[in-house]
Amino acid sequence: MRRLDKGTPIRKAMQAAGLDIPRLAARTKELDEKGKGLSPAYVGFIVGAGKSAREETSLRAAELIAGAVGREVADLFEDGSPVSGESTSTRIPQTKGPRSPAPLPDRLMDQSELAEFLRKSSSWIDAQIKEAREQGRVWPGLIYVGRSRRFDPHAVLHGMRRRSAA
Repeated sequence: MRRLDKGTPIRKAMQAAGLDIPRLAARTKELDEKGKGLSPAYVGFIVGAGKSAREETSLRAAELIAGAVGREVADLFEDGSPVSGESTSTRIPQTKGPRSPAPLPDRLMDQSELAEFLRKSSSWIDAQIKEAREQGRVWPGLIYVGRSRRFDPHAVLHGMRRRSAA
């Protein structure tokens, strides 16, 4: 249960009933069928307005507090439990239909941009370049500008498609 308006209705109901936190805790003990009630510290968390205040509590605690101040639970709390309309135990695809590819830029990319675009790591790109070099070929789309690498994204994708089709 989530308290309404940061606990303001609870504090007003306490004031109207002439209860402070210790007396409210004692009253919850009287009302509890098990005779336990709520501790003064826990009541303080629920009714408080400071940093340590709790916005959510159990249904049992909400019922005890509402009964102790003579109000309905709905006057002080709302059902804050999120309930999903679908099962969480089965896998359901989150996207429907084919994913639209990101648009290809008309410029050369550096390695970090290419890694982000391909959703791969920079180390994966390094391994691909090394493997191509060991086979005596150049990785598609790789261009050296001075000592830095640049990549033509069109050529990289074309080369990756060709390689996966083989």
